[in-house]
Amino acid sequence: MKLVTAIIKPFKLEEVRSALTDLGLQGMTVTEVKGYGRQKGHTEIYRGAEYKIDFTPKAKIEVAVDDAQVSLVLEAIRRSASTGKIGDGKIFVLELLETMRIRTGETGSDAL
Repeated sequence: MKLVTAIIKPFKLEEVRSALTDLGLQGMTVTEVKGYGRQKGHTEIYRGAEYKIDFTPKAKIEVAVDDAQVSLVLEAIRRSASTGKIGDGKIFVLELLETMRIRTGETGSDAL
């Protein structure tokens, strides 16, 4: 099993959710986060004054998937989150050692 974490632009969240649901994924965790990558923030103009915004708003999606689904999930996120511009985000894949459904006690892939 793997834990797939994607950091994406917030306005792409619904497209990514829809793409993952179409793959049959039944759950995900979404967190509003702030950060920066290569673009190192941006500047905005408010009432004629320029402000430097160091941390850009992003959405963080976490999905636990079976090993067989990892490549499909990565491609679905990449395709649906891409704008072709800087700041589209990143996807991280981590090894998931164990999973347990609290209600039933199911473990492993059965708990996903």
